Amino acid sequence: MTEVRVPTLGESVTEATVATWFKKPGDAVAQDEMICELETDKVTVEVAAPVTGILSEIVVPEGTTIGVDALLAQISEGVVTPLKVSNSEISEVALKTEPVAQETLKNAPAAEKLMADNNITNVTGTGRDGRIMKGDVLNAITDSMPELNTGPARAARKPDTREERVTMTRLRQTIARRLKESQNTAAMLTTYNEVDMTAVMDLRNEYKDLFLKKHGVKLGFMSFFTKACCHALSEIPEVNAEVDGNDIVYKNYVNMGIAAGTPTGLVVPVINDADQMSFADIEKAISEKGLRARDGKLSIGEMQGGTFTISNGGVYGSLMSSPILNPPQSGILGMHTIQKRPVVVNNEIVIRPMMYLALSYDHRVVDGKGAVTFLVRVKEALEDPRRLLMDL
Repeated sequence: MTEVRVPTLGESVTEATVATWFKKPGDAVAQDEMICELETDKVTVEVAAPVTGILSEIVVPEGTTIGVDALLAQISEGVVTPLKVSNSEISEVALKTEPVAQETLKNAPAAEKLMADNNITNVTGTGRDGRIMKGDVLNAITDSMPELNTGPARAARKPDTREERVTMTRLRQTIARRLKESQNTAAMLTTYNEVDMTAVMDLRNEYKDLFLKKHGVKLGFMSFFTKACCHALSEIPEVNAEVDGNDIVYKNYVNMGIAAGTPTGLVVPVINDADQMSFADIEKAISEKGLRARDGKLSIGEMQGGTFTISNGGVYGSLMSSPILNPPQSGILGMHTIQKRPVVVNNEIVIRPMMYLALSYDHRVVDGKGAVTFLVRVKEALEDPRRLLMDL
């Protein structure tokens, strides 16, 4: 008898919820075949059968929360062979029996509940074998918001449905816990500056078509900000450090976290060794991880090990905000919307595309001078991108 246990879920993840069993007791399973799916506060994890055999027992039913290495099921080992029958027997059985309906595809329980609660049926599944996952339903709900907010729909709403109590998802619980821990632990402070985006926008407009043709990815603003931050972090290393007890751990590399909003909540995929990457490599990594984040397909490993984070509230229209630290990191840069404003250049008032920048930092590690200098270096690199090429 072989035990199936909860796999290692990654850094800081200690428990998971059994979302779906793909098999039932008595079913044959092949080695490495997915037999169940677990939901953690970060990602969905599929558990594979360690051996070929018969699933003899399911120990933990769907909807149960369990810890790492907990026993999930038991498999009786052995080679599963198909039943051998003659052609005449097959023909005879075919004449005497009715066609058996194909087993209905089993969607994630959370997805079924969301579809029922929101009266949605037309959802495209992205899970295994086309199963509908919770993220698929949330995407469908988001896409249908204009229709749901029309006058007739509001008029048809019953008085007793004006309020709804919904249990927080594991992801939302983790976001709440970690951000509150950040406030309670770090001596968080924010410093602000503004940047004239003219040079970056001109450079992007000049080379975007050639960049897309050569590299197969669009040239956006995030690669400029990532490069500028990596440049500044090399000069102000304490912004790229973390507190560990009574020690300060300085990182001689940059694993850049790029905060991304998804239908299920905020996630921060990490681009490892971003300081060693080209503009094209950064843009490709951001695009690929952004798509995976939106589809709920990021692995736990892809969201671990970040040393600094960039959060772009400007895509939602934010003009100014104070980003909150992503522990245990000591710094996070907040980008905001680009707005044309009158500014003084060479003693003349001109209209320029301006963006407010915000750096939140842990004052236990980063002094005010270092934080202000870091933000000034980012501003200088963006207002004159040639500085990045000459390491100035």
